[in-house]
Amino acid sequence: MEEKVSKYQAPALEKGLDILEYLSQKATPLSQTEIANGINKNPNEIYRMLVCLEERGYLVREEHSAKYMLSLKLYNLSHRHSPVDEIRRASQHPMHNLAARLKQSCHLGVLYNDQLMVIFQAKSPSPIALSIEEGSLFPLLLTASGRVLLAFLEESERMTILNRIPLYKSYPVRKQKAFLQELEDVQQKGLYLGTSDLSRGVTDIVMPIGNLETGVFASLAVSILTTEYDEKFTSEEIISEVQSCSQTILNRLGF
Repeated sequence: MEEKVSKYQAPALEKGLDILEYLSQKATPLSQTEIANGINKNPNEIYRMLVCLEERGYLVREEHSAKYMLSLKLYNLSHRHSPVDEIRRASQHPMHNLAARLKQSCHLGVLYNDQLMVIFQAKSPSPIALSIEEGSLFPLLLTASGRVLLAFLEESERMTILNRIPLYKSYPVRKQKAFLQELEDVQQKGLYLGTSDLSRGVTDIVMPIGNLETGVFASLAVSILTTEYDEKFTSEEIISEVQSCSQTILNRLGF
């Protein structure tokens, strides 16, 4: 297991976290020796930690083999707070700063029942601004944010969702292939840049909150409305600002 250098050392805590993280990566129960080998420790080093984690309910032992596996306690702890609430809380300050710098509205979207749901927006301070109400639902296939969220799903999950959407199923095979290729391009580039299919005079720049390693939690979109009040930024400058905001949100989520 890769070790990270920390400014403050807490060996016992780090050992316990190493055990939990390692077991989370494994599909089958593991023995004390197997866990120790997996985190580059001596079996005797982790005995007390295993006992403690079992007593606190984070680990359970298989009845016949006495091997260790994760209980549902971590799952229950993580679901005491709504993940949407956590994402909104982590996003508010960075997104307000982004909207103020760019003088453009930005919004945060998540997948919900095979649609895009806007869960937060930071409005532009300009007199003329695009506004999207929180809680609004939009078709995945027709929105830049929807394309980004689809692009970063596992392929099997992506196809399961697409095959439930009547609009996608109505596409001829050639158009379906072209759409899938567009999603691949988005994943390769790490962003979507293009004119909006839903609003005239709007260009969308959208990035994922997360990546293929952490998983993608949401999409961050800046909707560029061209008016005489706009500050002049190049696409490259806006992309850099959105990328920085996305990373800040990810950091605030603990990744």
